[in-house]
Amino acid sequence: MGYDILIENGLLVTMAEGLPVVEDGAVLILKGEIVGCGKTKEFSEHKAKTRINAHGKIIMPGLINCHTHLPMSMFRGLADDLPLDIWLNDHVFPAEAKHVNPDSVEKWSRHSCTEMLLAGTTTCCDGYFHEDRVAAAVLASGMRAVAGQGVIDFPAPGVPDPKMNINAAVEFVNQFKDISPLLTPSIFCHSPYTCSRQTLTAAKKAANHLGVLFQIHVAETKNEKNLIQGLGSMTIVEYLESAGTLDSNTLLVHSIWINDNDMDIIEKTHAKIAHCPESNMKLASGIAPIPKLIKLGVPVGLGTDGCASNNDQDLFSEMDTAAKLHKVALLDPCVMDARTTLRMATIEGAKAIGLDSVTGSIEKGKRADIILVDTDRPHMTPMYDPYSGLVYSAKAADVNFVMVDGRVLVRDGKLV
Repeated sequence: MGYDILIENGLLVTMAEGLPVVEDGAVLILKGEIVGCGKTKEFSEHKAKTRINAHGKIIMPGLINCHTHLPMSMFRGLADDLPLDIWLNDHVFPAEAKHVNPDSVEKWSRHSCTEMLLAGTTTCCDGYFHEDRVAAAVLASGMRAVAGQGVIDFPAPGVPDPKMNINAAVEFVNQFKDISPLLTPSIFCHSPYTCSRQTLTAAKKAANHLGVLFQIHVAETKNEKNLIQGLGSMTIVEYLESAGTLDSNTLLVHSIWINDNDMDIIEKTHAKIAHCPESNMKLASGIAPIPKLIKLGVPVGLGTDGCASNNDQDLFSEMDTAAKLHKVALLDPCVMDARTTLRMATIEGAKAIGLDSVTGSIEKGKRADIILVDTDRPHMTPMYDPYSGLVYSAKAADVNFVMVDGRVLVRDGKLV
């Protein structure tokens, strides 16, 4: 039998259960599916149309960006070094009103996809407006994505009448639900302070009916609770639970200002978390209790957030930051070890956005979302442990090769 692609002679970091690492590893691919992985010698007799020599490189699953706003690369560096409320209200919202339109959304979404692919990210979870044009950009790029149409109780780009916000999101999901296996539509409520309780409940009900992920910014700032009408004595997480918005198809973004009871609710309801440490640090929003959430068994993925608050889509630097931030915050060098952190950027990220049966690890039956990371660099030598090397030493520029669904998108560090 003939196969399409054999990647061979590399250090295979699978991110599968038990985190097996295979010296001189190989991955066999047919019709975009991983049909075998193991030692190169196991596949020496297999015939493949294309053989890729990964000598001196790490073979690993593509990284997963669990939270971003792709079009916001148009606002990279627009307003830095400001508090979140001033940043949003005085700079970002006015800029969006002036510059966001269908063409700019598609153009800058394509730009973000290029940035992510060159940095080894093969899957992203987006939330914005004019999301049909975001979806078009993602599909053109060849990436895998969850794309969420924004819902907000104010006039928004593409949805000037807030009364139509949920209808617009439902129409988007129906339009893109079966258009491509690479694109999964979603509903993205901006936050509990920009969406009423009625909107939150209705949007989540619609998401459940359609069987799609419900995304929402949660407890990003210390002052956020004062902005939510009807909160009373409840915490934000308690409020969301009472509104019926928490379950296994809910992605809570940021989740910084939460307490132990909130974390128990998140664990009990099987909700997921997207952690964006660099954005949180830059806006001085706070430090999410990620080690506690992970200890509870809550799936936590890593996200960059949009380029206006980060200012890049680089998950390698995000991993390095995430690991070190929690060590210094807890004065414990053992928390957020390299394996835990790399899981957040791969298989745990896939779980957080509901794609773990498809991507996030290199295993037989999953789709071939694979990257090669060059280890023949001064800052990667010597490498005693591949997990440590990938989290603390590797750079986005070390990504040499990127494949999504068995299709080569980056070769020799350049877009194909």
